[in-house]
Amino acid sequence: MDKILGIGNVLVDILAIFKDDIMLQKYALPKGSMTHVDEDITNKIFDDIKRQSKYEIVAGGSAANTINGLGKLGIQTAFIGKTGMDELGNFFIDDMKKHGTLSKLIITDKTTGNCKVLITPDGERTMCTYLGAAIDLCEKDLCSEQFKGYGYLHIEGYLMQNHSLMKRALELAKQHRITISLDMSSFNVVAENKKFLNEMLHKYVDIIFANEEEARVFTGREPQEALEILAGICKIAVVKIGAAGSYVKQGNEFYKIRPVSANAIDATGAGDLYASGFLYGMAKKLPVEICGEIGALCAGNIVEVIGTKLNNERWNNIKRSLNY
Repeated sequence: MDKILGIGNVLVDILAIFKDDIMLQKYALPKGSMTHVDEDITNKIFDDIKRQSKYEIVAGGSAANTINGLGKLGIQTAFIGKTGMDELGNFFIDDMKKHGTLSKLIITDKTTGNCKVLITPDGERTMCTYLGAAIDLCEKDLCSEQFKGYGYLHIEGYLMQNHSLMKRALELAKQHRITISLDMSSFNVVAENKKFLNEMLHKYVDIIFANEEEARVFTGREPQEALEILAGICKIAVVKIGAAGSYVKQGNEFYKIRPVSANAIDATGAGDLYASGFLYGMAKKLPVEICGEIGALCAGNIVEVIGTKLNNERWNNIKRSLNY
């Protein structure tokens, strides 16, 4: 069974519940928004959270979520990213170990990237993101040795914000004849890097994951037509259409994957865990239709919990249902 390597931003989510909107007002944060903040502000917000609220720390980052899910499914995995030598960095490293993932992290003296998620009584989530050490990951941090022995590389689209880094990662993967999967990650990122993304897809990418908004921005078409275009570029294309399921195409094979019935309360991480299930199937040499069904199963579970992590009971239930 193939081993899978991931590369992406190291982020730690800090989820805090507040009794009112005072924290939002203090830092001039529009409710429900995602705001990039600097190191000074992120530290001040964290200090306030510690004083005023109960909070939960969860390791995050798109590709890291996918890799952790794969580790829970029993796939041998590793992850490349950049983190700080601090409390949050240590937490992220420990979380990787718990999920059976080999850490290939580069450690710096910069603060670990994090996202403060401020939850107000009305259920709104207001996010403050500080990329920290994650944004310093660069092409010079990558070498051929890191890629040896892996059958798949999964890379998040957020890395398109550093063209030289993404291109270097894809080049090294191809040199080792690694199958490359890429998640578009964000329609904003796709819009800002459309020309570069098109070049990377044509030259390097074998499996492309997109949600309907990302697919629409890239192709100018609605999901099923967008799928046809993407499948004409990459060997396998997946377009996720939310609660309606997903489309998968490989060559002339087309599949509409039904969603798993779920009591959805939080869609965070659904795309990441879909990719976990899909790539698990690929590593097990299963047909793409089955890969899509496993992806839907993982996504259907994650939307029933708050955050991007499933407990061991849920993972055990998922694994028991996989007769492959």
